[in-house]
Amino acid sequence: MKKCYTININGQLVTTQKPLVMGILNVTPDSFYGSSRVTPACIAGTARAMLDAGADILDIGACSTRPGAEQVSQCEELKRLHAALDIIDKEFPCAVVSVDTYRAQVATEMAARHNVAIINDVSGFEWDNKMLDAVAAINKPYVLTHSKGVAGDEPQYDNFLPNVIKTLAAKIWQLRQRGVRDIIVDPGFGFGKSMQQNYCMMNHLAEFGILDAPLLVGVSRKSMLTKLLSISADDALCATTALNTIALMNGAHILRVHDVCQAVQAVKVFMAVEAAAMAE
Repeated sequence: MKKCYTININGQLVTTQKPLVMGILNVTPDSFYGSSRVTPACIAGTARAMLDAGADILDIGACSTRPGAEQVSQCEELKRLHAALDIIDKEFPCAVVSVDTYRAQVATEMAARHNVAIINDVSGFEWDNKMLDAVAAINKPYVLTHSKGVAGDEPQYDNFLPNVIKTLAAKIWQLRQRGVRDIIVDPGFGFGKSMQQNYCMMNHLAEFGILDAPLLVGVSRKSMLTKLLSISADDALCATTALNTIALMNGAHILRVHDVCQAVQAVKVFMAVEAAAMAE
């Protein structure tokens, strides 16, 4: 049985005894999966549908990190996020909201002005040299992602899996030294890994338990599925659900997904299997 954790969410301790589902809301015109893109006009309806389907967290991003995406200015990212979060704050004041950003000023401003509970940084504080200080000052749960290069890059590694885990361990130490207590680890599927390396990480996901932190897995409709199966992101729901189920069996505590209902179903099935195993 995998270890359970508690995460301090706005003063409330949330347990990972039941794996959590994080729904993706992209206020961008260019995220790789078109159906995940929302406008201010429809964000309330999309958020409501995700929460009704069982989402534990809403992850809101305004700057695409897909391969080949044009970099959005900080000003534009702030504008998009403020517009989205103004609506979420008003319509869903009790929702657990995560902001997906790699910029220190954006993270700081969102945490100060909105009901933001989590900072989700796909760069592992690599793309903004002020992010580590910002995370320490914000003092909210932080998703630490392993990222080498950008999405689509396939850099060389010496001893791939030990290298990834060692890098994450060193960054966790840096965060702990700054007083950051709630750290969630994301192995960074698709960020500076080949397809083979992505599947290697999934196969060895339980080994990330050595980091002693909740484990977030984000594989929803990603190229490790679409390229393998020669399909589009639109056709990758079944493959995503299969891989999410494998992730749960290998120790994932949080699933970051575009399709909340199917992920919640996968969690329920997984929990039933876990309960049966404990009863034997």
